[in-house]
Amino acid sequence: MKRTGKLTSLMALSLLLAGAARAQSADPSGTATFVTTADPTFNPWSPNAFVESNLINELLFPGLTRWDKDLKPAPDLALSWKASADGLKWTFNLRKNVKWSDGQPLTADDVAFTFNDLVLKKELGANQGSTWRNAVTKVNVVNASTVEFILSRPWASLPTYLAYYAGILPKHSFAGVTDPWKFTAFNKQNPVSSGPFKVSQVVSGATVRMVRNENYWGGAPKLQGVTFKVVPDSNAQLAQLLSGDVDLIAIGNPETVDRVKSSPNLTLDIATSNIYYFVALNQDDPRFQDARVRQALLYAINRPAMISSVLKGYGQVATGPIAPIQKTYYNANVQQYPYDPAKAKALLAQAGWKPGPDGTLMKDGKPFVISMPTASYQQLVPISLLVQQYWKDIGVKADLKTMDWNSYIQQVIVKRDYQASAAWWSTPADPDVLPYYDSSAANVGNNIPNYKNPKLDALLENGRKAGSVLARRVVYNEAQALMAKELPYLYLWYPQSITAYNKRLQGMRGITQAADFQYANEWFVTK
Repeated sequence: MKRTGKLTSLMALSLLLAGAARAQSADPSGTATFVTTADPTFNPWSPNAFVESNLINELLFPGLTRWDKDLKPAPDLALSWKASADGLKWTFNLRKNVKWSDGQPLTADDVAFTFNDLVLKKELGANQGSTWRNAVTKVNVVNASTVEFILSRPWASLPTYLAYYAGILPKHSFAGVTDPWKFTAFNKQNPVSSGPFKVSQVVSGATVRMVRNENYWGGAPKLQGVTFKVVPDSNAQLAQLLSGDVDLIAIGNPETVDRVKSSPNLTLDIATSNIYYFVALNQDDPRFQDARVRQALLYAINRPAMISSVLKGYGQVATGPIAPIQKTYYNANVQQYPYDPAKAKALLAQAGWKPGPDGTLMKDGKPFVISMPTASYQQLVPISLLVQQYWKDIGVKADLKTMDWNSYIQQVIVKRDYQASAAWWSTPADPDVLPYYDSSAANVGNNIPNYKNPKLDALLENGRKAGSVLARRVVYNEAQALMAKELPYLYLWYPQSITAYNKRLQGMRGITQAADFQYANEWFVTK
């Protein structure tokens, strides 16, 4: 969502008065309805919890921090924090008198349990676990309202990452549970939570209903309840938004924007975000370990044309993982890859790939054929089809296999059973992208291509040690230049985030969708 600049005192007063007027018309028994693409998992650390679960878990499991309007870490369960002089210990002071939805107190023991017994246990394979194990060795309980994160190496962006889908779980609920990911009564049915809402009913494949959590530390939410409908198909999501059956959707297909604009009851928020789309090439495949091959496959893709056709112009060509929204750190002066099929063919020829009898490139007697799984999710299929066509034009054949979202996650993300695949990353608004590129995150973490480069590892490590904005900018400028040359991923574009919602739904802060869900107690609907 778009953000305005700094408000003057008069403007702020006007907005406060306007807000008060809107609050007077809020429906105290109002509810809001959203959509998700599949049955969610009520556990942000589950290896099976991804985009279908993330926003729902934001409502249930707050973290120690959350994002403010500038996407900087702000207090949530923790009121304050401080790093030691050597950067190897962070102390977090928790809110007092916070309760779980079952009335039990939320204390430092819950924070320590979440990290020590779930996230940091390598054998459990928690979602994003490698991100945390890379730097955090343990979490100590100082007293009921104070914890210490003990690090093996400095991590300047720790408070930022604690705001990124890092919810705290109730220790007492998991007592006696041997496998936290098979704890179905919690993960799929009725979790004990600490956010503004709690789960009241789950109908598999249909709905998740939530009601106010009267124990929420921030006071009772203005909405009486929230419902998520399971609607995998984006066209069906749009139809339900237009009919008023749901209140908000993320527009995955920009072709539908005009239909939203034509509805008097709906409004659109179009904003830049910290998201980039890519094609991942599995580095376990020796063919893709040659940078010339990676560069050639990117030269072969006409990204401006794809942005025009797939995104209807709502995006810009990506140069790396740090998006332009991070103005302080974004470096546009890096190696570029304009659409150039001739150069792509030349690079592949240098790498030993020559045309065979049918035009398909050959090397060592084998054709250049790439297995490319994709998912029936938003624009992934048309993106993959276009990439397939562009690669065909230079003699490279991509075999597409389309599957449902959960199957795709298992095959590509969890098992790394793929050769190439198009997807996207939505990351914290911080230049620290180590969890997505470091060698330690290959095979087990967010480093989906399993890319390994000691020079990049060192740069990203230095970025975490840098103590000033200037020092970080120098390091991350160099890292962006290296990534643009080496192409750990084939960077496609930075899309604009398009959210459509019913005008009766109000109270959102207008940050990003993920950040807005961290302030869901403020939402309301008008009578």
